[in-house]
Amino acid sequence: MSELYGSDAYSPVEIARRIESVGETKARMAWLPLALLGVLAGAFIGLGAMLFVLVKSDPTLGFAASAVLGGLVFSVGLFMVVVAGAELFTGNNLIVMAWADGRVSAAQVLRNWGIVCLANLVGAAALALLVFASGHANLNGGAIGHKVVQIAVAKQALPFVTALLRGVLCNVLVCMAVWMAMAGRSVVDKAVAVMLPVMAFVAAGFEHSIANMYLMPLAMLLQHGDLTGYPAVTWSGMLGNLVPVILGNVLGGAVLVAGVYHVIYKRRPQA
Repeated sequence: MSELYGSDAYSPVEIARRIESVGETKARMAWLPLALLGVLAGAFIGLGAMLFVLVKSDPTLGFAASAVLGGLVFSVGLFMVVVAGAELFTGNNLIVMAWADGRVSAAQVLRNWGIVCLANLVGAAALALLVFASGHANLNGGAIGHKVVQIAVAKQALPFVTALLRGVLCNVLVCMAVWMAMAGRSVVDKAVAVMLPVMAFVAAGFEHSIANMYLMPLAMLLQHGDLTGYPAVTWSGMLGNLVPVILGNVLGGAVLVAGVYHVIYKRRPQA
């Protein structure tokens, strides 16, 4: 079917089959490699968020320029997940396609999500600790540290419904990036597929739960250091952000991407 699309990329029907096959493998993976790959994914996304803040801390860039450029550099994180191989909670929402086709159980899906989400938190928070200890936040006259705290404070202050809806919109784009990366046959294909949707969600200010697991702990570390003058970022504030954002990410990825594509390409017709 690829010939119908005028390229050697996998067609959407072929992508759906590949997503299901990969989803089944992910859902059945042993807990230790699953957890370790989850830690890596959390760190990879944290690296993308680190680069995003680097761009946003430059006062010479205009609002739109810093948002778009920040989104482009953030895509490094998902690119590393897709190409190097790692388990990312938001992308793993696509496992729902394998569940909807009866290839894995609901318990296996929830097990994957639970282990991977916790492992992503460990990886992202560990990176935050390393970045804090390295003095990275002091670059650009300390502007990076100030920007991290400003971003975290704004995230903590989001109303529940706003955070939820931004989480939905974010993971629609993240899962579309993963979906399109599955169409590629080369590393360059995957890089291009990942870059544009990730740029879009970051530039638009949507909420990615795993990126927040890096930014908010780093802000707390900085505030326990010598960076003062902002409302305190707290564990309860972080939880208040993560709960609606995670729910929104699941709704966006599992329902609006995986669910819709299952209905289009994989649902068995009624007899």
